[in-house]
Amino acid sequence: MNFLLDTNILLLYLRENQRLAAQIDALYAPLAAPNSSVLSVVTVGEIRSIAIQSQWGIARISKLLSFLQKFPIADIHVETIIQRYAEIDAFSQGRLPGRPIGTSSRNMGKNDLWIAATASVLGLALLTTDHDFHHLDGQFFDVIQLDLAAL
Repeated sequence: MNFLLDTNILLLYLRENQRLAAQIDALYAPLAAPNSSVLSVVTVGEIRSIAIQSQWGIARISKLLSFLQKFPIADIHVETIIQRYAEIDAFSQGRLPGRPIGTSSRNMGKNDLWIAATASVLGLALLTTDHDFHHLDGQFFDVIQLDLAAL
C-alpha cells in the first residue's frame, strides 16, 4: 500500500517511546517494502515548526532531518493539487456542486486541506491520528485513522 504520512504520524516515529511506532509498523508497515510512504511539503513545514517551537536540541533535529531524508516530498505547487484543494474545501463546506457532503459542513485547517489534496491527487491513503479527515474517507481518498487509545 502507498501512504501519505500526516505530521502526527511522523511525531510518533520521532518520539523516544517507540511502542506506538512499532505498533503502526506491525499494522501497516508504512516504512517497509513493498509499501511506500510520501510526505507533503506541508508536513515537512509543520514538523520543522514543531521542532523550533518545542526547542528541540541538536541531536533531535539531526534525527528529524535524517528521518525526513527517507521520504519523497510532494510539492503543492502543482495545478492538480491546487484544484483538488479548492474542491475538497468546497466539499467540506457542503458547497461542491454535484457532491453533497451528506452531513454538516466541516471546517478544516488550511494545512490539512493541502495534505488532503496531495493524498487525493497522488492516490495515496492518508495515515493519520487526526479526526479532521474522516468526512473525506472514500470521497477523495482512503483515510486510515489510528486510534491511539486502542494501540
